[in-house]
Amino acid sequence: MAKRNNLSESAVQAKRFSTAMITPTFIVLAIMTVYPLLFTFVYSFTDYNLLGTMSGSVNATGIKNYTDILTDGYFQQSVWNTVKFTILTVVFEMLVGFIMALFVNSLNKGQKIMRTLLLLPYLLPTVTVALIWRMMLSPNYGIVNQFLESLHIPVYNWFSDIETAFGMLVLIDVWQCAPFVFLLLYAALQSVPQSQYEAARMDGAGPLKILFYITIPNIKKSLALCALLRTIDSFRLFDKVNLLTGGGPANSTSTITQYLYNYGIKTFDFGFGSAGAVVMLIIVLILSSFYIKRAIK
Repeated sequence: MAKRNNLSESAVQAKRFSTAMITPTFIVLAIMTVYPLLFTFVYSFTDYNLLGTMSGSVNATGIKNYTDILTDGYFQQSVWNTVKFTILTVVFEMLVGFIMALFVNSLNKGQKIMRTLLLLPYLLPTVTVALIWRMMLSPNYGIVNQFLESLHIPVYNWFSDIETAFGMLVLIDVWQCAPFVFLLLYAALQSVPQSQYEAARMDGAGPLKILFYITIPNIKKSLALCALLRTIDSFRLFDKVNLLTGGGPANSTSTITQYLYNYGIKTFDFGFGSAGAVVMLIIVLILSSFYIKRAIK
């Protein structure tokens, strides 16, 4: 009986200790996450403006902010740009990252060197990446246009031409973020049992059958996780757009975040911006739930 009491007492102490360790983290997360979410949701139903708040006027507007933003043609274009950008970048990053992971995993020598080289673009800050590409694609002194001129090929003002600006953003994002997909999928490939490959080769299976019946089924959850993370990250794209195009030309590269910055943050209209943030959150949650259901299956 005494032994049981000691065990139960130690279990209670362990539970108290774990609760004490978790509580500070929970409080920090609540302050940093829950409060801003509630703040954003509440003020999305008001005309909250930083300049107006200084004079003490914040009025409830009901769903006016939501109706204004959902009927705004610029916002609709920004949503379409964001969805299109997300689809293109996720597809190409998953494809390129998967090919890179298969290639490095197949190497008998030099895997460490190749891993380091392929990860370099992802390790660079986004501002640095944007500035590098802006210099390379400069219409005046960019190396890309100089190379095209040497081949007598017409040159472009890449970030100011409506036909090329969006494609350049997709290219730059794929160049920087495909290594992230490579890293996760390469780690997943390391856990695939070699015995399955050996058994498949003994049965006469070719490279394609091994890929589709052994490799992909073993890493499908990692593929779903990569797609989910890249979808969320691509959907909230802001920095590259703001640094390279500012949403132009003719709103052709404006994303939801860039729209909220231009028409909410810059004008201090936080009520309007909060409504847009809530709409964006709902869209991301819908996309995330789709990926999570696919991953569970």
